[in-house]
Amino acid sequence: MSFEDIDLQWFAAEDEGRTEEPSDLKLEKARKEGRVAKSQEVNGGFVFLFAVLTLMLLAKWLLKNFEEILIFFFTRSAQGNAVNGTSAAVFFNYFFKMVLPIAFVSAFAGIAGNIIQNRGWMFSVKPITPNFKKILPHFGEYFKKTIFSKQGAFNVVKSLAKVGFLLFVAYNIIRSNMGELLFIVHQNGNILGAFGKIASIAFKLLLFAAIFFLVISIPDYFVQRSEFIDSLKMTKQEVKEEYKEMEGDPEVKGRIKQAQRQLLASNIPRAVAESDVVITNPTHFAVALKYDAAESDAPMVNAKGEDFMAQRIKQIARENDVPIVENRPLARGLYADVELGAIIPDRYFKAISVVYSHLKKFRNKAAD
Repeated sequence: MSFEDIDLQWFAAEDEGRTEEPSDLKLEKARKEGRVAKSQEVNGGFVFLFAVLTLMLLAKWLLKNFEEILIFFFTRSAQGNAVNGTSAAVFFNYFFKMVLPIAFVSAFAGIAGNIIQNRGWMFSVKPITPNFKKILPHFGEYFKKTIFSKQGAFNVVKSLAKVGFLLFVAYNIIRSNMGELLFIVHQNGNILGAFGKIASIAFKLLLFAAIFFLVISIPDYFVQRSEFIDSLKMTKQEVKEEYKEMEGDPEVKGRIKQAQRQLLASNIPRAVAESDVVITNPTHFAVALKYDAAESDAPMVNAKGEDFMAQRIKQIARENDVPIVENRPLARGLYADVELGAIIPDRYFKAISVVYSHLKKFRNKAAD
């Protein structure tokens, strides 16, 4: 069996030189495949707690229905016709009526636990797609990860904590109610009273256990998240290849350019103040240009605007002693053809070179 046949999450990241943190792209890809940091303890804690609370809220109603169905069948058994079509219909009617509320709440709690961990709704069929490569795992590495690892040690401690807590709570609850339990033994005929007391003790134990399981699921989630991030770590070569792939992806390029434009648009005063010149038409359009030979081969559009924003750009330029040049066709063309943060096209080089030439002469005269 080759290494590719084995689920990567069974190995430590460092085993294959995967020392780099997973990129946002890899995390997003894993999410689309239904792979997210998840703790089954969180789901189990939610389901357990809400099921117990539902049982407590519906206890009297459930007891009443249970009493009704017992009376129904005991009455019919005395008549010799306990089992027939009517009896089966009554049984299933009571069964579904008593079970469905608890089942519905438990299902809702399980879904809520998943949504909280997934940080939103997520649907993918990838986790349930058959993968025959996982049928014959590398048992040595599997046991190394599940038993002889920090996750295996944590699971052992977690299991021991659960058992120890349940024994501790059960002992203290029974001990504190021992007098009433002994009193029940000496009462003859008070079946409902005895049943109610025992049910009360059982509910206390279940409630404490449910709360504890939910609390212990919090550190378990962070452990599972750490393991999940570790399983997605990348080699330095993978990081380089992903970067090259992203550079060639038109959609990614578009998002980067859009983010750059939004950043520039949100900081127009600073962008205009740092510009070399503002080209206007002069009423409707204003385009601020900046040229840095270390960053690009030609000037780039640092800020632009029309109407009110154009007047605002010119005002900022005056306040910061940025030259304003009136050139109607150039201002209109630059505004229409060049995005924020983009370098000017070749067809505008000649006109822009004339503007920068005049600026240079103006600055030289000012220096003299």
